[in-house]
Amino acid sequence: MTALIETDQLEKRYEVGDSVVHALDRVSLKIFPGEFVAVMGPSGSGKSTFMNVIGCLDEPTAGRYFLDGIDVSRMDRDALAEIRNQKIGFVFQGFNLLPRTSALENVEVPLLYDKTHPKDRRNRAREALKLLGLEERMQHHPNQLSGGQQQRVAIARALVNDAPLLLADEPTGNLDTKTSIEIMELFVRLNEQKKITIVLVTHEPDISAYSRRIIRFLDGRIVSDRENRP
Repeated sequence: MTALIETDQLEKRYEVGDSVVHALDRVSLKIFPGEFVAVMGPSGSGKSTFMNVIGCLDEPTAGRYFLDGIDVSRMDRDALAEIRNQKIGFVFQGFNLLPRTSALENVEVPLLYDKTHPKDRRNRAREALKLLGLEERMQHHPNQLSGGQQQRVAIARALVNDAPLLLADEPTGNLDTKTSIEIMELFVRLNEQKKITIVLVTHEPDISAYSRRIIRFLDGRIVSDRENRP
């Protein structure tokens, strides 16, 4: 089976004054289709930098990165934007919804970039919201939704393009415990039923416990990579 994510000696370096900071230090790993992976580590460990690189939001300083068999390491910004739209759905801690548009219109946003016909765009957004149990909230604006409902809209937006990879960066960070559990159970269901590959960055052990594999970073390096029983 071809890896969905493959990094080979991936490095990301920053110059801070006279010193060089290795945010990623020769990181090599493979993540296969259908996996549910939690990426953990303390602040400054490199986990967020790793997420930015595999999300094609940042370029590595050295090494190579293959996304679904495509070497994206040296793509220009336009090519990276296109590959992001085709291959990746993003879910963030802050939801990042457009405040003056409905839930339905928010979910349609990724489809505006690939010239999907307006009717198809609307139908696909509706189906994504139905999948997440938001049939009755499609016309609501973000300020009319609870935090959990807003995060569900954000997840629907991440799924609407049928991208094979979902990247979630601290997706429960702004949610209470009960809502966090609901969101994580939703991720598990999407992974098991839809076979969506999920890579989730978190610093919370109880959140990583839902995954099937836990990768820990420290000082830009992988210090452990183990299977987990959810």
